[in-house]
Amino acid sequence: MPEAAHRELTFAQAVREALAEEMRRDSRVCIFGEDVAEAGTPFKVLSGLVEEFGTERVVDTPISEAGFTGLAVGAAMTGLRPVVDIMFGDFITLTMDQMANQAAKVHYMSGGKWKVPMVMRTTLGATRRSAAQHSQSLHAWFSHVPGLKVVLPSTPYDAKGLLKTAIRDENPVVFFEDKMMHHKLKGPVPSEEYTIPFGVADVKRAGSDITLVATSSMVQVALGAAALLEAAGISAEVIDPRTTWPLDEASLIESARKTSRVIVMDEGYGRYGVTAEIAAVIAEGAFYDLDAPVKRMGAMHVPIPFSPPLEDATVPTEQSVFEAAQALCGRS
Repeated sequence: MPEAAHRELTFAQAVREALAEEMRRDSRVCIFGEDVAEAGTPFKVLSGLVEEFGTERVVDTPISEAGFTGLAVGAAMTGLRPVVDIMFGDFITLTMDQMANQAAKVHYMSGGKWKVPMVMRTTLGATRRSAAQHSQSLHAWFSHVPGLKVVLPSTPYDAKGLLKTAIRDENPVVFFEDKMMHHKLKGPVPSEEYTIPFGVADVKRAGSDITLVATSSMVQVALGAAALLEAAGISAEVIDPRTTWPLDEASLIESARKTSRVIVMDEGYGRYGVTAEIAAVIAEGAFYDLDAPVKRMGAMHVPIPFSPPLEDATVPTEQSVFEAAQALCGRS
């Protein structure tokens, strides 16, 4: 990160600043979604944008995710650069035809004559007490579809830089934000212009004994576990892919070769999930350098409970990662 990064913004402020800067830079950028204008979304991330850019560019839509996502696909094909706001990631179920069958395929099916430069912003993450229909992390679904790019920022710095890149990209991009980080997580964000390229992982903490590959909300959990491990005499490297597609396979494999032990952490469901894909990439690329099997830690394969103690038990914690890393290093 540049040395000039002395300001501290919340995750939400970084997202809002990226959107405002891109809307000032390019008049084609617009926002569609439920409650994005007057309410500023349920998480108040977009508050103030409608006052600056007006209701022609910050558009409150009917409660029809399929409808306004389809509208955005058409708008992108005909010259605009829409940002679609899906307030809860669980609701992407309603947009699968528009995203997986239309946005992802148009460029290929038109022989390169059409493109869909749009961004879908949505959320992931449990532990907000929002129950089973508002707490899932479904980013693996879109990571599975050719033609889509998938972004998972874990810090305010990454959120701003990656969102600006997403808006400028000529392809459809799905941008997942952990809802618990919007107002709780603060970090340095430069006031100067910057973007972050897709497909470039970031080493959040260097280490030598074990690699913790973590996405989105799990990056902060991994950093907390790394601090606990340091006190126990174990040096943990924390690496954040930042995008699940494109995926920086080379950096993940390089870290695994260096430390010889790996835990992959993700808040999505473990079964057929992001942890499985990343673990497979590492197992194939660093097989002869590994001293132990790659361990995966994700959400339990159950609907997210409303009960706080049960909900908290469904996702990895600093303590559970600490214990798993100790066991993998033979220190338990």
